[in-house]
Amino acid sequence: MSNRTTSRVLAAATALLVLGAGAGCSNGGPAGADPQRVDVVAAFYPLQFLAERIGGDAVRVTNLARPGAEPHDLELSPKQVGQVSDAELIVYLKGFQPAVDEAIAQSGGDRVFDVASVQPLLDVSAGGHDHDHGDDEQGEEEHGGGKDPHVWLDPTRLAGIGDQLAKRLGEADPANAADYTTRAAALRADLTRLDGEFTEGLRTCQRREIVTSHTAFGYLADRYQLEQIGITGLSPDVEPSPQRLAQVIEEAKEHQATTIFFETLVSPKVAETIAGQVGAKTAVLDPLEGLAAGSDADYLSVMRTNLETLRTALSCS
Repeated sequence: MSNRTTSRVLAAATALLVLGAGAGCSNGGPAGADPQRVDVVAAFYPLQFLAERIGGDAVRVTNLARPGAEPHDLELSPKQVGQVSDAELIVYLKGFQPAVDEAIAQSGGDRVFDVASVQPLLDVSAGGHDHDHGDDEQGEEEHGGGKDPHVWLDPTRLAGIGDQLAKRLGEADPANAADYTTRAAALRADLTRLDGEFTEGLRTCQRREIVTSHTAFGYLADRYQLEQIGITGLSPDVEPSPQRLAQVIEEAKEHQATTIFFETLVSPKVAETIAGQVGAKTAVLDPLEGLAAGSDADYLSVMRTNLETLRTALSCS
Protein backbone atom coordinates (compact mmCIF):
# COMPACT_ATOMS: atom_id res chain seq x y z
CA MET A 1 0.00 0.00 0.00
CA SER A 2 1.41 3.41 -0.95
CA ASN A 3 1.93 6.22 1.54
CA ARG A 4 -0.82 8.22 -0.18
CA THR A 5 -3.31 5.35 0.10
CA THR A 6 -2.29 4.72 3.72
CA SER A 7 -2.94 8.37 4.59
CA ARG A 8 -6.40 8.19 3.03
CA VAL A 9 -7.30 5.07 5.01
CA LEU A 10 -6.00 6.61 8.24
CA ALA A 11 -7.95 9.80 7.55
CA ALA A 12 -11.15 7.83 7.06
CA ALA A 13 -10.51 5.76 10.19
CA THR A 14 -9.84 8.91 12.23
CA ALA A 15 -13.04 10.48 10.94
CA LEU A 16 -14.98 7.39 11.98
CA LEU A 17 -13.54 7.61 15.50
CA VAL A 18 -14.45 11.28 15.73
CA LEU A 19 -17.94 10.48 14.51
CA GLY A 20 -18.33 7.76 17.13
CA ALA A 21 -17.18 10.13 19.83
CA GLY A 22 -20.07 12.48 19.33
CA ALA A 23 -20.70 13.42 15.72
CA GLY A 24 -23.92 12.41 14.04
CA CYS A 25 -25.33 15.89 13.89
CA SER A 26 -23.82 18.25 11.34
CA ASN A 27 -24.74 21.37 9.42
CA GLY A 28 -27.93 20.54 7.57
CA GLY A 29 -28.72 17.61 9.86
CA PRO A 30 -28.01 13.94 9.34
CA ALA A 31 -28.46 12.37 5.91
CA GLY A 32 -31.74 10.74 6.94
CA ALA A 33 -33.33 14.02 8.09
CA ASP A 34 -35.86 14.31 5.22
CA PRO A 35 -38.55 11.63 5.56
CA GLN A 36 -40.13 12.65 2.25
CA ARG A 37 -37.08 11.83 0.12
CA VAL A 38 -34.56 9.03 -0.25
CA ASP A 39 -31.17 10.25 0.98
CA VAL A 40 -28.52 9.23 -1.55
CA VAL A 41 -24.78 9.74 -1.22
CA ALA A 42 -22.89 9.78 -4.54
CA ALA A 43 -19.13 9.31 -4.45
CA PHE A 44 -18.32 11.67 -7.35
CA TYR A 45 -19.97 13.70 -10.12
CA PRO A 46 -21.13 11.20 -12.80
CA LEU A 47 -22.87 9.18 -10.09
CA GLN A 48 -24.48 12.36 -8.74
CA PHE A 49 -25.72 13.08 -12.27
CA LEU A 50 -27.28 9.61 -12.52
CA ALA A 51 -28.91 9.76 -9.10
CA GLU A 52 -30.38 13.21 -9.67
CA ARG A 53 -31.71 12.44 -13.15
CA ILE A 54 -33.28 9.14 -12.11
CA GLY A 55 -34.32 10.13 -8.60
CA GLY A 56 -35.82 13.52 -9.44
CA ASP A 57 -37.65 15.21 -6.59
CA ALA A 58 -37.97 11.90 -4.72
CA VAL A 59 -34.30 11.88 -3.70
CA ARG A 60 -31.81 14.15 -1.99
CA VAL A 61 -28.31 13.62 -3.40
CA THR A 62 -25.07 14.50 -1.64
CA ASN A 63 -21.83 14.43 -3.66
CA LEU A 64 -18.79 13.53 -1.55
CA ALA A 65 -16.35 15.09 -4.05
CA ARG A 66 -16.48 18.86 -4.08
CA PRO A 67 -16.49 20.72 -7.44
CA GLY A 68 -13.04 21.52 -8.77
CA ALA A 69 -11.31 18.80 -6.72
CA GLU A 70 -9.69 15.67 -8.11
CA PRO A 71 -11.94 12.83 -6.84
CA HIS A 72 -9.14 10.22 -6.76
CA ASP A 73 -7.59 12.16 -3.87
CA LEU A 74 -10.75 12.49 -1.80
CA GLU A 75 -10.34 12.35 1.98
CA LEU A 76 -13.53 12.27 4.01
CA SER A 77 -14.32 14.71 6.80
CA PRO A 78 -16.17 13.51 9.90
CA LYS A 79 -19.31 15.12 8.47
CA GLN A 80 -18.96 13.17 5.25
CA VAL A 81 -18.38 9.91 7.11
CA GLY A 82 -21.62 10.68 8.93
CA GLN A 83 -23.39 11.20 5.60
CA VAL A 84 -22.17 7.80 4.41
CA SER A 85 -23.27 6.20 7.66
CA ASP A 86 -26.76 7.74 7.56
CA ALA A 87 -27.51 7.49 3.84
CA GLU A 88 -30.32 5.26 2.63
CA LEU A 89 -28.34 4.49 -0.54
CA ILE A 90 -24.64 4.95 -1.33
CA VAL A 91 -23.71 5.05 -5.02
CA TYR A 92 -20.01 4.48 -5.61
CA LEU A 93 -17.42 2.69 -7.72
CA LYS A 94 -15.38 0.23 -5.70
CA GLY A 95 -11.64 0.76 -6.04
CA PHE A 96 -11.83 4.32 -7.39
CA GLN A 97 -11.67 6.24 -4.10
CA PRO A 98 -9.93 4.41 -1.23
CA ALA A 99 -11.38 6.71 1.44
CA VAL A 100 -14.92 5.97 0.27
CA ASP A 101 -14.20 2.23 0.16
CA GLU A 102 -12.95 2.39 3.74
CA ALA A 103 -16.02 4.26 5.02
CA ILE A 104 -18.34 1.82 3.26
CA ALA A 105 -16.45 -1.15 4.68
CA GLN A 106 -17.07 0.29 8.16
CA SER A 107 -20.74 1.21 7.84
CA GLY A 108 -22.10 0.60 4.33
CA GLY A 109 -23.93 -2.65 4.98
CA ASP A 110 -26.55 -3.48 2.36
CA ARG A 111 -27.15 0.17 1.45
CA VAL A 112 -24.52 0.26 -1.29
CA PHE A 113 -24.84 0.34 -5.07
CA ASP A 114 -21.47 -0.42 -6.69
CA VAL A 115 -21.58 0.58 -10.36
CA ALA A 116 -18.63 -1.74 -11.09
CA SER A 117 -20.89 -4.67 -10.23
CA VAL A 118 -23.34 -3.59 -12.95
CA GLN A 119 -20.86 -3.01 -15.77
CA PRO A 120 -17.68 -5.14 -15.64
CA LEU A 121 -14.64 -2.90 -15.94
CA LEU A 122 -12.31 -2.96 -18.94
CA ASP A 123 -8.59 -3.55 -18.66
CA VAL A 124 -6.47 -0.41 -18.75
CA SER A 125 -5.12 -1.38 -22.18
CA ALA A 126 -8.58 -1.34 -23.78
CA GLY A 127 -8.89 1.33 -26.45
CA GLY A 128 -5.15 1.87 -26.75
CA HIS A 129 -1.62 0.55 -26.77
CA ASP A 130 -0.69 -2.15 -24.25
CA HIS A 131 2.36 -0.30 -22.92
CA ASP A 132 4.47 -1.05 -19.90
CA HIS A 133 3.95 2.19 -17.97
CA GLY A 134 6.92 1.61 -15.68
CA ASP A 135 6.66 4.26 -12.97
CA ASP A 136 2.89 4.38 -13.44
CA GLU A 137 2.26 0.81 -12.25
CA GLN A 138 1.72 2.01 -8.69
CA GLY A 139 -1.12 4.23 -9.86
CA GLU A 140 -2.76 1.32 -11.66
CA GLU A 141 -2.55 -0.89 -8.58
CA GLU A 142 -4.43 1.74 -6.60
CA HIS A 143 -7.38 1.43 -8.97
CA GLY A 144 -8.03 -2.28 -9.00
CA GLY A 145 -5.00 -4.00 -10.53
CA GLY A 146 -5.13 -2.56 -14.02
CA LYS A 147 -8.90 -2.14 -14.43
CA ASP A 148 -10.13 1.15 -15.86
CA PRO A 149 -12.83 2.73 -13.64
CA HIS A 150 -13.93 5.45 -16.11
CA VAL A 151 -16.96 3.48 -17.29
CA TRP A 152 -19.18 6.59 -17.53
CA LEU A 153 -17.31 7.80 -20.64
CA ASP A 154 -19.25 5.25 -22.70
CA PRO A 155 -22.83 6.60 -22.74
CA THR A 156 -24.28 3.16 -23.49
CA ARG A 157 -22.66 1.68 -20.39
CA LEU A 158 -23.84 4.61 -18.30
CA ALA A 159 -27.40 3.97 -19.51
CA GLY A 160 -27.14 0.38 -18.32
CA ILE A 161 -25.97 1.54 -14.91
CA GLY A 162 -28.89 3.98 -14.81
CA ASP A 163 -31.41 1.21 -15.46
CA GLN A 164 -30.04 -0.80 -12.54
CA LEU A 165 -29.91 2.25 -10.27
CA ALA A 166 -33.61 2.82 -10.97
CA LYS A 167 -34.34 -0.73 -9.78
CA ARG A 168 -32.26 -0.21 -6.67
CA LEU A 169 -34.04 3.07 -5.87
CA GLY A 170 -37.35 1.30 -6.40
CA GLU A 171 -36.40 -1.28 -3.80
CA ALA A 172 -35.58 1.47 -1.31
CA ASP A 173 -38.72 3.46 -2.18
CA PRO A 174 -41.41 1.18 -3.68
CA ALA A 175 -44.01 3.96 -3.77
CA ASN A 176 -41.99 5.78 -6.44
CA ALA A 177 -40.57 2.75 -8.28
CA ALA A 178 -42.53 3.43 -11.48
CA ASP A 179 -41.29 7.03 -11.59
CA TYR A 180 -37.68 5.91 -11.24
CA THR A 181 -38.14 3.51 -14.14
CA THR A 182 -39.72 6.24 -16.27
CA ARG A 183 -36.91 8.70 -15.57
CA ALA A 184 -34.27 6.05 -16.27
CA ALA A 185 -35.90 5.41 -19.64
CA ALA A 186 -35.81 9.15 -20.41
CA LEU A 187 -32.14 9.28 -19.45
CA ARG A 188 -31.43 6.24 -21.62
CA ALA A 189 -33.02 8.07 -24.56
CA ASP A 190 -30.76 11.08 -23.95
CA LEU A 191 -27.68 8.88 -23.70
CA THR A 192 -28.64 6.92 -26.82
CA ARG A 193 -28.94 10.21 -28.71
CA LEU A 194 -25.52 11.26 -27.40
CA ASP A 195 -24.03 7.93 -28.47
CA GLY A 196 -25.39 8.44 -31.95
CA GLU A 197 -23.85 11.90 -32.13
CA PHE A 198 -20.44 10.48 -31.19
CA THR A 199 -20.74 7.58 -33.62
CA GLU A 200 -21.63 9.84 -36.53
CA GLY A 201 -19.33 12.70 -35.51
CA LEU A 202 -16.25 10.45 -35.29
CA ARG A 203 -17.11 8.18 -38.20
CA THR A 204 -14.85 9.88 -40.75
CA CYS A 205 -11.67 11.35 -39.28
CA GLN A 206 -8.18 11.76 -40.71
CA ARG A 207 -6.65 10.41 -37.49
CA ARG A 208 -7.94 8.12 -34.76
CA GLU A 209 -5.16 8.41 -32.16
CA ILE A 210 -5.70 10.57 -29.07
CA VAL A 211 -2.74 11.50 -26.85
CA THR A 212 -4.12 12.05 -23.34
CA SER A 213 -2.55 13.21 -20.08
CA HIS A 214 -3.63 10.03 -18.30
CA THR A 215 -5.24 6.77 -19.32
CA ALA A 216 -8.85 7.79 -18.62
CA PHE A 217 -10.45 7.43 -22.04
CA GLY A 218 -10.33 3.69 -22.71
CA TYR A 219 -14.14 3.31 -22.74
CA LEU A 220 -14.60 6.23 -25.10
CA ALA A 221 -11.84 4.95 -27.38
CA ASP A 222 -13.19 1.40 -27.29
CA ARG A 223 -16.73 2.51 -28.12
CA TYR A 224 -15.82 4.85 -31.01
CA GLN A 225 -12.85 3.02 -32.54
CA LEU A 226 -10.20 5.46 -31.37
CA GLU A 227 -6.71 4.62 -30.11
CA GLN A 228 -5.65 6.10 -26.78
CA ILE A 229 -2.00 6.96 -26.09
CA GLY A 230 -1.81 7.80 -22.38
CA ILE A 231 1.09 9.85 -21.04
CA THR A 232 0.58 8.29 -17.60
CA GLY A 233 -1.48 5.39 -16.29
CA LEU A 234 -4.71 5.54 -14.32
CA SER A 235 -3.50 7.87 -11.60
CA PRO A 236 -3.41 11.46 -12.93
CA ASP A 237 -0.91 12.72 -10.35
CA VAL A 238 1.85 10.18 -11.10
CA GLU A 239 4.75 11.77 -12.95
CA PRO A 240 5.70 9.95 -16.17
CA SER A 241 9.23 8.61 -16.42
CA PRO A 242 11.65 10.18 -18.93
CA GLN A 243 11.45 6.94 -20.89
CA ARG A 244 7.68 7.18 -21.08
CA LEU A 245 7.81 10.84 -22.15
CA ALA A 246 10.22 9.96 -24.95
CA GLN A 247 7.96 7.09 -26.02
CA VAL A 248 4.87 9.29 -26.18
CA ILE A 249 6.71 11.99 -28.11
CA GLU A 250 7.84 9.38 -30.64
CA GLU A 251 4.32 8.00 -31.04
CA ALA A 252 2.76 11.46 -31.32
CA LYS A 253 5.17 12.28 -34.13
CA GLU A 254 4.54 8.92 -35.80
CA HIS A 255 0.78 9.51 -35.84
CA GLN A 256 1.17 13.20 -36.77
CA ALA A 257 -0.84 14.26 -33.74
CA THR A 258 -1.91 17.88 -33.89
CA THR A 259 -3.30 18.03 -30.35
CA ILE A 260 -2.16 16.80 -26.94
CA PHE A 261 -5.07 16.56 -24.52
CA PHE A 262 -5.02 17.54 -20.86
CA GLU A 263 -7.75 17.67 -18.22
CA THR A 264 -9.60 20.38 -16.37
CA LEU A 265 -8.62 19.16 -12.89
CA VAL A 266 -4.96 18.28 -13.65
CA SER A 267 -1.94 20.48 -14.44
CA PRO A 268 -1.33 20.85 -18.21
CA LYS A 269 2.46 21.13 -17.87
CA VAL A 270 3.37 17.65 -19.10
CA ALA A 271 0.96 17.89 -22.03
CA GLU A 272 2.43 21.29 -22.92
CA THR A 273 5.96 19.84 -22.82
CA ILE A 274 5.05 17.07 -25.23
CA ALA A 275 3.12 19.45 -27.48
CA GLY A 276 6.19 21.68 -27.72
CA GLN A 277 8.34 18.73 -28.73
CA VAL A 278 6.03 17.56 -31.51
CA GLY A 279 4.78 20.93 -32.77
CA ALA A 280 1.23 20.32 -31.58
CA LYS A 281 -1.23 22.40 -29.58
CA THR A 282 -3.02 21.45 -26.37
CA ALA A 283 -6.73 21.18 -25.66
CA VAL A 284 -8.97 20.04 -22.81
CA LEU A 285 -10.54 16.59 -23.05
CA ASP A 286 -12.64 16.24 -19.92
CA PRO A 287 -12.84 12.80 -18.24
CA LEU A 288 -15.83 14.08 -16.27
CA GLU A 289 -14.56 12.90 -12.93
CA GLY A 290 -15.88 16.18 -11.55
CA LEU A 291 -17.14 19.56 -12.68
CA ALA A 292 -15.19 22.78 -12.30
CA ALA A 293 -16.24 24.95 -9.38
CA GLY A 294 -19.09 27.24 -10.39
CA SER A 295 -19.79 25.37 -13.62
CA ASP A 296 -23.36 25.22 -14.90
CA ALA A 297 -22.53 22.34 -17.26
CA ASP A 298 -23.69 18.75 -16.85
CA TYR A 299 -22.63 15.34 -18.13
CA LEU A 300 -24.40 15.72 -21.48
CA SER A 301 -23.06 19.20 -22.27
CA VAL A 302 -19.48 18.32 -21.28
CA MET A 303 -19.57 15.18 -23.41
CA ARG A 304 -20.80 17.21 -26.40
CA THR A 305 -17.96 19.67 -25.85
CA ASN A 306 -15.57 16.70 -25.80
CA LEU A 307 -17.02 15.54 -29.12
CA GLU A 308 -16.41 18.89 -30.81
CA THR A 309 -12.88 19.00 -29.37
CA LEU A 310 -12.16 15.53 -30.76
CA ARG A 311 -13.63 16.38 -34.17
CA THR A 312 -11.35 19.40 -34.46
CA ALA A 313 -8.25 17.59 -33.22
CA LEU A 314 -8.77 14.52 -35.44
CA SER A 315 -9.82 16.51 -38.54
CA CYS A 316 -13.21 14.78 -38.82
CA SER A 317 -15.36 15.67 -41.80
